Amino acid sequence: MMKNKRENIAEYILYLWQLEDYLRAFPEMAEGNDELTDILRMMHADDVMDGGHIQLAQIALKELEMLSDDILTQEATYRAAMIRITPSLNLLKARTDRPTMSNIEACLVLLYQIMMLRLQKRPISAETQEVQQQATSLLQYLSKTYYKQADLEAEEMREE
Repeated sequence: MMKNKRENIAEYILYLWQLEDYLRAFPEMAEGNDELTDILRMMHADDVMDGGHIQLAQIALKELEMLSDDILTQEATYRAAMIRITPSLNLLKARTDRPTMSNIEACLVLLYQIMMLRLQKRPISAETQEVQQQATSLLQYLSKTYYKQADLEAEEMREE
């Protein structure tokens, strides 16, 4: 069942990334499953069968990045948390083929990579676990804020 973007946008993005990787490895598994067939069609249409992400995931990521930018200018606690994690994210970005990715995307990449390591039953250092906790906290806060904003927008539309 497709995760709902409004419930937790960060989990939604990670879920889409996981489906993309799954369908790259096993495209035949989409047969008979409407959700997987739709994602596979999007992957072909967006030309991301060999890598990259479908527009659906890219749009959700952009929404999360824009929200983060807004919060950074308004909330000192969030800004301080972002400042704390930025050096670790910069190290991660330097090890990728996209060193200019946003900090939010880097948080998601970090969590996705940790998920892959766990699936492979590989060890995760204490330092990485600490950065994981920081990234998780940031993304949880963003997802809750995203949800609250979506609720407010829906309420405003009902009142009109």
